[in-house]
Amino acid sequence: MAMASSSSSSSVHDSNSAILIRVDQSGKGDFKKIQEAIDSVPSGNTQNYFIWVKPGIYREKVVVPSDKPFITLSGSNANSTVITWNDSGEIFQSATLAVLASNFVGRLITIQNTHGAGAKAVALQVSGDKAAFYGCRIISYQDTLLDDMGRHYYKSCYVEGATDFICGNALSLFERCHIHSVSEGDEGAITAQRRVSPQENTGFVFLGGRISVSGNTILGRPWGDYSRVIFAWIYMPREVASQGWSDWNQSKKQRTVFYGEYKCYGPGARRSGRVGWSRELSSQEAAPFLSKSLIDGTHWLRPVPRHFRRPDGSQVDLDV
Repeated sequence: MAMASSSSSSSVHDSNSAILIRVDQSGKGDFKKIQEAIDSVPSGNTQNYFIWVKPGIYREKVVVPSDKPFITLSGSNANSTVITWNDSGEIFQSATLAVLASNFVGRLITIQNTHGAGAKAVALQVSGDKAAFYGCRIISYQDTLLDDMGRHYYKSCYVEGATDFICGNALSLFERCHIHSVSEGDEGAITAQRRVSPQENTGFVFLGGRISVSGNTILGRPWGDYSRVIFAWIYMPREVASQGWSDWNQSKKQRTVFYGEYKCYGPGARRSGRVGWSRELSSQEAAPFLSKSLIDGTHWLRPVPRHFRRPDGSQVDLDV
């Protein structure tokens, strides 16, 4: 394909161009490990780097440090490109993939923590601003997705867990995602959002997509006093508990949380059994949460690059 001219002064504002790094366990790429590829990106980077991960099971714990923004980590099929680790314990230390940098993109990759039940075991931690994930599979049991802080976008992703498995204090839009609860008893909870004051512009919005449940689950409970979660146009199966939400045995939070539903459907979406302090949103109330403007997405979401060059400046043809 045609290539943009390479230059050391190229800017990330040229979102159609990127520097290509290949990761391949067979040795045919630039690196065999994902972390090695990330380590090769210069600190203070200002250019788009596209790390293309060939299919395989990558058994490694990966960190994208805060001084390495503008990285895309991409597979070609999430089912065949897997980052996996087994860790548990302190929530900010257990992640298989920890994204601390801004302007990160994840595409078509499975990120999993295989620890299982019994402890905090994060698969993906997102602590950088302006991060987006497309077609990714994020799998663990407890605290699967630590959506910690910043503005984030998840499109057509699959998130699996049982206990508080989407948690944190980011401002995030989940569009057309599949949320799957594997809770085995009555303790399942999809979200634990951590907004701590009414001044914080944070919260989780699920727009379109569906929930599936293998046991029983609630939609959320408040990690923070002003926890905010909205489900809009979501299919909910009968295994979603009729009360919908929990105050986590802290009744004072009923007055401060913001838990809303808008035009959801399916047997688990019936409002008749919902707790009285959750809300069925009107069209006017729901409107601010129903587009990418919620996260200022039109200003920072970037397309998949179409032009690639190697770190030495040579041109590359690549169809991603």
